[in-house]
Amino acid sequence: MSQNRSPESDAATGPEARLSRLEAQVATLAEAVRALARGLENIPSENVPPQEAERGARLAHELLLSQGL
Repeated sequence: MSQNRSPESDAATGPEARLSRLEAQVATLAEAVRALARGLENIPSENVPPQEAERGARLAHELLLSQGL
C-alpha cells in the first residue's frame, strides 16, 4: 500500500502534512473495510444474491483507487 512518494518528498513536507495525509489514508481504508463488511454481512444463499459481495468489493476497490492506495 505505498504511494509513489520518495523518502525525500516526505522529508520535504512537514509533520503536519504527513499526519494529515496519513489520516486521510486511514479514513479511506476504514471506508473500504466498511464497504467490504457490508457486502459480506449476509452469506450468499437463495435469499441473498452473490452480487451483494461483488458490489462491496467493487466499491472498496474504487475507494482505494480514488485515493491512490
